[in-house]
Amino acid sequence: MTKRFYLGMLLSLMACTAPNSNTQEGIAGKFDQIELARWVIGSWYNKSPDATNSEVWEIVDDSTFSGRSYSIKNGDTVSSEFIRLLQRNGELAYVPTVSGQNNGMPIEFKKTFISGDKMVFENPDHDFPQTITYQHLAPDSLIAEISGVIDGEPRAIRFPMRRSQ
Repeated sequence: MTKRFYLGMLLSLMACTAPNSNTQEGIAGKFDQIELARWVIGSWYNKSPDATNSEVWEIVDDSTFSGRSYSIKNGDTVSSEFIRLLQRNGELAYVPTVSGQNNGMPIEFKKTFISGDKMVFENPDHDFPQTITYQHLAPDSLIAEISGVIDGEPRAIRFPMRRSQ
């Protein structure tokens, strides 16, 4: 066989194993950051004397989780939001769209920290919250927290949640 044949085979092999420019994460299509957040998948609730807060998270694809969050008070839904947790270009973002706020447009919070049991997202330009944190305490419990500054005063609201399924 000729050198030309071997060169052609080598080039073909290189083309087949080169990173695919159609995937966001390169060779393996790996979404390592969103995988660290997989524990959020499922249904969660927090019942207080004022309201029942619920979140339901599901996997859309290998780079996106979708969530719904809502609060029910005296049988009425008093707040709701649609959330996308997505990894793109190697970065993780938490993107809520809150009913009745921001003209129905989503707000993006960028990941500032993630581990196997905690994730923190921030948007310092947002009115409130500026920080959203989720901490996985046990297989059946987590704490969601929104925090930031309102009128120059630091404020945080915690939502201890239990897995409902």
